[in-house]
Amino acid sequence: MTIQTTAHLNFRGDARAALEFYRSVFGGDLRVSTYGDLGMPEEFPDARKVVFGRLAADDGFAVMAYDIPGESAGSIAGGGSTRREGQTTITDQAMFLSISAETLAELSPYWDALRAGATVVAPLSASAWSPGFGMLTDRFGVTWSCSVATE
Repeated sequence: MTIQTTAHLNFRGDARAALEFYRSVFGGDLRVSTYGDLGMPEEFPDARKVVFGRLAADDGFAVMAYDIPGESAGSIAGGGSTRREGQTTITDQAMFLSISAETLAELSPYWDALRAGATVVAPLSASAWSPGFGMLTDRFGVTWSCSVATE
């Protein structure tokens, strides 16, 4: 038996924009269905919102997202904040997305692309546990932990 875990992000109206942004960063095939596609009349405010969205790239990156019906405040649901104090991460977010690469050269383009409009929590640099580690909260409220993989 094989099992796969994919993060499923809950947005308040920004799911499509977030998925399109992540496709620009990671590439891949984006599939989006709206509430209207599944039968909600177009005159309803949620009809154009995402009920199912999935981005999957050939390298294994995948993320899912949808818009919570009736919500329109933008950003990710349950957002919260994340900051660093010294060597400690302080957060009230339920989860981060984590990406890793074998080298800093491989990780850096993803970091640079995710950084557009983001708040950098910890700059991408060498750390005690990795030749490259950084954290940021992107413009959609998703916090990313980015690192060079170590064995």
